[in-house]
Amino acid sequence: MPESVAPEPVTNDRERARVATGDELAALLHHPSADVLLALLDNPALDEPQLCLLLERKDLPGEILEEVGKRKSLLKSYRVKRALCFHPRGPRLVTLRLIRDLYLMDLVQLALSPAVPAELKRNAEEQLLARLPQIPLGQKITLARRGPARVAGALLAEGHPQVISVVLDNPYMTEAQILKALSREKLPAPVIPAIIHHRKWSISYNIRIALLRQPSAPLATILSYLPQLTVSDLRELAAPGIVPEKLRRYIQAEVQRRLGARALPKGSPASKDQ
Repeated sequence: MPESVAPEPVTNDRERARVATGDELAALLHHPSADVLLALLDNPALDEPQLCLLLERKDLPGEILEEVGKRKSLLKSYRVKRALCFHPRGPRLVTLRLIRDLYLMDLVQLALSPAVPAELKRNAEEQLLARLPQIPLGQKITLARRGPARVAGALLAEGHPQVISVVLDNPYMTEAQILKALSREKLPAPVIPAIIHHRKWSISYNIRIALLRQPSAPLATILSYLPQLTVSDLRELAAPGIVPEKLRRYIQAEVQRRLGARALPKGSPASKDQ
């Protein structure tokens, strides 16, 4: 039985990694040993595209990512910083530090990526929210179209007319974010009409209740919501101080109408008219 050939010692590969060029260097990018890959980082021939190719490896040992994150000379490259942030094994403290340097749409992509840890996604959203006041209108429209839910909600609350119609159609927009915007005491004038006339959000039960609580909502529209609300919700809205007094009287009348209809015997002419 022939003897198996022993693999080349890792020590030799490590030494070669420090000086390799061309095809040999390219082959070493796929080496399984962390020691060899660490030595590769010391190779002056290792350029940005090759380093980024190395960082694309999903099986890359964590110590390699840590080491790249420590080397300021390597972090001068935006592509390297981005690759570290998007790597599934990216070191937590390193990525939280580097995320501040990401471009706007890279932050959006990071916040929406299912492979990114929740803490990092939330941090990306925080960065986006912090930048909103300085972002030009054109970029806000882009964010309104593709940004994550929290960013979409913040853009809605800002109330730019060119942004509102776009952000309400954002596939990541949620009812919770619209309710958060509607919970504000003051909203820019275009926000409420846009929600009232939106094909999706205008029929949401919870959003209709929130609109009833908004003093600036048009009375004729919100009165049309009353027949669809439960008596318990109507009673809650009819409590003092919840809605404007004029609307409160309409709500009280609707409650009385419902209770009166229940009190009538079945089959009576009056009950058939309700």
